Amino acid sequence: MIAGLEPLHFIWFLLICVLFVGFFFLEGFDFGVGLATRLLAKDEKERDTVVQTIGPVWDSNEVWLITAGGAMFASFPHWYATLFSGYYIPLFLILVGLIVRGVSFEFAAHSETKKEKNFWQWMLFVGSLIVPFMFGMIFTSMIQGMPIDENFNIFAKFGDYVNLMSIVGGVAVTLICFIHGLNYIRLKVEGDLRVRAEKLSQKLYPVLFVGLVVFAVLVYRNTDFIERRPVSTIAILAVIVAAAVAAYYGALKGKETLSFLSTGAVLAGIVVLIFNGIFPYVMIGDVAANSIKISEAASTLYTLKTMTIVTACILPFVLAYLSWSYYIFRKRIKVGEGNEHY
Repeated sequence: MIAGLEPLHFIWFLLICVLFVGFFFLEGFDFGVGLATRLLAKDEKERDTVVQTIGPVWDSNEVWLITAGGAMFASFPHWYATLFSGYYIPLFLILVGLIVRGVSFEFAAHSETKKEKNFWQWMLFVGSLIVPFMFGMIFTSMIQGMPIDENFNIFAKFGDYVNLMSIVGGVAVTLICFIHGLNYIRLKVEGDLRVRAEKLSQKLYPVLFVGLVVFAVLVYRNTDFIERRPVSTIAILAVIVAAAVAAYYGALKGKETLSFLSTGAVLAGIVVLIFNGIFPYVMIGDVAANSIKISEAASTLYTLKTMTIVTACILPFVLAYLSWSYYIFRKRIKVGEGNEHY
């Protein structure tokens, strides 16, 4: 047992990991669909169809991020304060990307000219590019160790945020989200658009495999994950690679559900890899003594106990609503079919 670490500390650390897994699994394909509006769709009708695949669900998928941020604020206030102040500019760019992307759906649907609609559809693409890239950069720079002082403040330089590993992390997360989005489009549309999504994803998997190998090498070189947790780290990396291979196999054999679940598993595996690697800390400092332990960042046990009871009461309803909404909108879409208002 780790000194000072209570069961409720561990439960909430685990819950925040689960919330980020849910966010990247569900919102990941939303970002990919946003990228596909320019990298897959050929004309306005196809772009409308691509957007309609996520129209009923994208905003509920985004709630996972808000919930993760809120849970972090309430359960680990020192983690929240250090992360959000230390990563102020990257998180601000993420917020801009989310806002631009969010308003682009309605503004594009209500545009009175083709020029206006084209502008807002480009904003959807830009927002869908910024957010996963910045998240990839933040997570992969964080696990390398940031300059944190004894008062939990980050005094980082440009190179602490932007370096080889963080750029590879940003590109890798964006690429996986794009492939995840293509797999979701394969599940949701019919006709030529579906075939082209499959062919494009087949071309991208070799690039993804190279990226995962580079990422694994950088994790070994720039973090102490394998040194501290060799078995679990290697096991998680193996699961990530196996999921990527399964997704590629699904693309080659026309197994859409397998591909979609597998790329979601790749994203989930990366989040689990990071949380497994930083445990029992929430922030890794460049000086080991200044790393922030879970127990040091946590709220009082009374607060965590109250949050646990409230979560246990509400969570079943939230999951039931999400499942029901996906069931209602399970039908495939044809190009030119449906309402352009999202």
